[in-house]
Amino acid sequence: MQGNNGPGHNPSDALTQPVTQTEQLLLLIDIGNTNITVGVTDKGSLIEDWRISTRDTTTADQLWLMLRMLLDSSGLELTAIHGLALSSVVPALTSVVENLVRRRLPVPFVNVTCELDLGLEVRYENPRSVGADRLCNAVAGFHRYGGPLLVVDFGTATTFDVISHDGAYLGGIIAPGPETTIATLHAAAAALPSVELTFPSSLIGKSTETSMQSGAMFGSVAMINGLTAGLRQELGKDTKTVITGGLAGVFFSHLESITAVEPTLTLDGLQLIFQRCRPTV
Repeated sequence: MQGNNGPGHNPSDALTQPVTQTEQLLLLIDIGNTNITVGVTDKGSLIEDWRISTRDTTTADQLWLMLRMLLDSSGLELTAIHGLALSSVVPALTSVVENLVRRRLPVPFVNVTCELDLGLEVRYENPRSVGADRLCNAVAGFHRYGGPLLVVDFGTATTFDVISHDGAYLGGIIAPGPETTIATLHAAAAALPSVELTFPSSLIGKSTETSMQSGAMFGSVAMINGLTAGLRQELGKDTKTVITGGLAGVFFSHLESITAVEPTLTLDGLQLIFQRCRPTV
């Protein structure tokens, strides 16, 4: 996971000490289009988190072996897992996790959808089309900061999610993420290479590579600053802005009016939703 380079809290910072295992571990899985983020909480605190490639996991057996490897690397046992919470925007992999729970890990299981009692009203034209990760971000963000609130998540897409002062999910914005911008240019133009996602030293690119980096990185900064300013005009000057996702720490110092960097916000929301909606066994 990316480190926290700005204000806000990052449970992963506490991982400099050896993990002490209990029998009350909660497994959190957030499946995105590019990456799968896996976290483990112990009595409400995130004690471990990892990020793996989505394309490397296609079956329940592969996922089972991957989870065992990750937990073993931290001295944790799958037998200590007492529940599993899932956020997924990849339907095929949602079925993989459901299969895993049925066959190998029969613990209380929550799959985040808008149909759960999330503790917030979803005022989207089609609530079922809201990504589960966006719902998790909204729940965790409002729980921690109240509203009105804007959550910006750096992923395959850069998403903007808006929560009202009374905790309603109002909607948001979906835009291409920096990595998607680079990948699209590389795929569409034979002469354009795939480049590293870093900020060049100058806005004016001096090579094809730095010109592409400038467009993807500084272009994202201009887009995010412009859109957040417009959303704050609609919501009010007291609107707080939280950023999350793999590139949040990279972009933080270039962005305006950011309240906090929360690298594990989606996992935090998963845990809150599990606690609220946990099925009885």
